[in-house]
Order: sequence, then C-alpha cells, then structure tokens
Amino acid sequence: MSKMTREEMVESVPQHGFFGHPRGLGILFFVEFWERFSYYGMRAILLYYLYFTVSQGGLGLDKVTAQQIMSMYGSLIFMTGILGGWVADRLLGSRRSLMYGAVLIMLGHLVLSLPFGLGAFLISMLLIIVGSGLMKPNISNVVGGLYHKNDERLDAGFVIFYMSVNMGALLSPLIIDKVRVSVGFHEGFSIAAFGMLLALVAYVVFQKNSLGQVENHPSNPLNHKEKIKYAKIFSLSAIVILILIGVLYFMGQLTFNSISLIVLIIGVVVPFIYWGIMYLSPDINKTEKSRLLAYVPLYLASVLFWSIQEQGSNVLGVFAEEKTQLDLSVYGINFVIPAGWFQSINPFFIVLFAPVISLLWQKLGKYNPSTPLKFVIGLIFAGISFIVMMIAMQVQHTDLMNPMWLIFSFFLCVIGELCLSPTGSSVSVKLAPTAFSAQMLSLWYLTNATAQGINGQLVKLIEPLGEQNYFGLIGAIAIVVALIVLTMTPKIKKLMQGIH
Repeated sequence: MSKMTREEMVESVPQHGFFGHPRGLGILFFVEFWERFSYYGMRAILLYYLYFTVSQGGLGLDKVTAQQIMSMYGSLIFMTGILGGWVADRLLGSRRSLMYGAVLIMLGHLVLSLPFGLGAFLISMLLIIVGSGLMKPNISNVVGGLYHKNDERLDAGFVIFYMSVNMGALLSPLIIDKVRVSVGFHEGFSIAAFGMLLALVAYVVFQKNSLGQVENHPSNPLNHKEKIKYAKIFSLSAIVILILIGVLYFMGQLTFNSISLIVLIIGVVVPFIYWGIMYLSPDINKTEKSRLLAYVPLYLASVLFWSIQEQGSNVLGVFAEEKTQLDLSVYGINFVIPAGWFQSINPFFIVLFAPVISLLWQKLGKYNPSTPLKFVIGLIFAGISFIVMMIAMQVQHTDLMNPMWLIFSFFLCVIGELCLSPTGSSVSVKLAPTAFSAQMLSLWYLTNATAQGINGQLVKLIEPLGEQNYFGLIGAIAIVVALIVLTMTPKIKKLMQGIH
C-alpha cells in the first residue's frame, strides 16, 4: 500500500456527525474522557492508598515516600510521552500506539484494583506509565489529523476535545473518592479500570468507520539499517538500566528515594540535551538561535510554576486529609467531605474561568500582555497560592483549617495556570526552529516532568521546615523568580525576534 497524503487521509474521514465536526472527534472525545476519568480518579486516592496504614486498607508507607512516588509517577508519564511520539512516528503509527497504550493503562488500573499489595502497585505503575506515554501524545495527534490544516473548525475541535480532559478530571475524584470512603481503595481503583475498559471497547468498535485512514501508519517508518541501529541503542539502554538497578540493589540503595533522585537527574539532563541538540544544529539560523535563548528563562519559570501546581495532588492532598476541617454543618445538615474531592477543584475552576481569561486577552487587544509578562503573572499567582497557605496556618485558631483557605489556594494557582499554560504551548510553537517544530512542543511538556522530578526531592523539606515555613519558602522563591524574569522581559522580548 502506497503512503497516503495528509489530504487523502482527511478525505477518508466522515467530516460531519459530531456537532458539525468530523464523526471521529466524538469517539476520541469519549475515549479521552474515560482515560482522564480513570487517571485522575486513581490519582485522587492513590496518595492515601500509599501512606494509609494496612488496617486502613493502604500500603503503610511513610508520607514523604508516598509524596515522592506521586511526583515520580507524574514525571515519568510526561517523559515517556516523548518515546510514545517516537514509537508512533517510526514504528506503529498514532492509531495503534494509542490503542496499545489504552490496553496497558486498563491493565494497570486492573492490577491496582487487586489486593496484592506493593508488588501489584509497582506493576500497575509501570503499565500506566508506559501506556500513558503511548496514548497521551498520540490521541491529540489523531484529533489534528481529522481536519485539513486550513479547516476553520480545527481550533474549535481541539477546544471540544480538551473539554473531555477537564470533564473527566472534574467528575472522577467526586465519584471514586466517595467509593473509597464508603467501600475501599480497591473498589475505587476498579471503577477507574472499568472507565478505561469502556474507552477501549468504544475505540475498537467505532474507530474504523469514524477515523478512516488517519494516522494508521507511521509517518517516517524505520528502514532496515535504522531498525538495527535503534535495536542496539534500546538494548544497550536496557542493559545499562538493569546494571544500575543491580548495583543499587547489592549496595542496599535500591529505595524509592534513590529512584526519585535518578528521576530528578533525568528530568534535568534530558531537557538540557534536547535544547542543546537544537541550538547546536547546523539546520537552524541566527534568528532561531536567538529565539531558543529567549526560551530558557521561560522554561525555568514554567518548571517552578508546575512544581507548585503539581503539589496540589500530593502536598495539598495530605493537607486536605490531615489538616483541613472535613466535617461540616450547613443549615443544620451535617456531612463529611472526602479529602479526594479537593482534586476536582482545579478542573472546576479551569472550566469556569478559561473562557473568562481567553476573553480578557481578546478584549485587551494591543494592551494584551507580552508572553514573558504572562509567564510572570502566572508564576506570581502560583507563589501567592502557597503564601496564602502559610497565612492560613498562621491565623487559624484550631487544629483543622477552614476548607475555604484550601479552595482559595487552588483558585489562585488555576488563574496562574490559565495565564501561563496555554501561553507556554503557543510560544513553544512560535519560537520553534523550523527543523524542530514538533520537538519544541515535546520540550515544553518536559517542563512538567522536570518540575515533578524536583518535587520528589522538595517534599523531603516539609518535615524539617514545618508545613508553614515550607509553603512560605516555596511561595517566596516563586515570586522572587517571577520578579527576576520581569526585569529580564525587555531582553527576552528582544531575543524573541519579533514574536509577541
């Protein structure tokens, strides 16, 4: 079969059938909703499963280790996304990659739903990390492949698609953590597994008639020599990893802490190498090199932002469970808020305020803040969200904090996210050298991987500093870095060579 052009692939897709959009968008919306439902629902209760005692249904790990694991988990998922994109481009195509990823994710949740302790958890962790790496970048690629590049519906199609992400993230903690509280952890994990099964079944049944020939084959398949070359590279990498694990094991250092440190090193080194390869490439010109230099302070600012934002699922997750008033009475009605419900606050505020922020930028017109200034605003809001937690602990007069403080902290961080995150994706595309247009977006995704790698070490400061000082220190660092970036804004704008 000869290779189809992008136009031919798009023409093979029914172009209507889902609210004026290609029929395939409907099935991808459904799949992404349930995949995000399963992931965020699992994540909402995973922290508690790790550090609750065995008598409470958990694994009985200490809190610092549990928080390190959560950070490693998130970091590795973003790292494997790069490999997932490579596998799709060179080996399987995006369609098969996302299907195999969905299978692995479902199996991971299924293993986690079984009461087999730490061993089952580690297996599930591996399956979900690899599965997410295959699925996360490729389902978005298939969405884009449904449209011609000049199709006016394209941007709206992605808006509809990303609604599925936030809808799944909003609903799943409310359902799954309620099941965890009422029945148990494994029953909660089983709902996540069932959600992923629904997504997989729907995809297998409907994808052929809805997606046509879009991304059915690798865009740049390996030739025979390349297969041999990469087989050697991956085999050598696997051997090095096994040797490293063996050395750590016999030295008695094969611990979650040592693995967390390795993840941090990878999270710092990989982006540095990635950026260096682009900057030193003979395929980029002087203007593109200047833009790559402008990207460095923006990258570092975003790493610090995501470090704070991602602590909402571990550091603030522990705080919600242990230091927040969950027994409430409203108009004489008593009820208990499951701690995992706080994980729905972030997507709720995103759904609520994303249109507001988007409209604000449009209304500002020529007064619309520059890209570096939006990064500064986003980071300042993130820093203030932690300062608020410090203030709350200072002024509270009871052992348990009013939950409105925690909600306010999440709200501030979401406003920061809406300023920084869409801008980061956009500027990554705008500043990308022509020869590395796709890989620049992969570099942007690594900001989260680096941030969560750092978090794996940061959480060790909570006990010696105390939570109040920890929140104050991290918040203050974020604000100081934001002000440094602000002073650099004229230089950054100059380096961006005409990009706003």
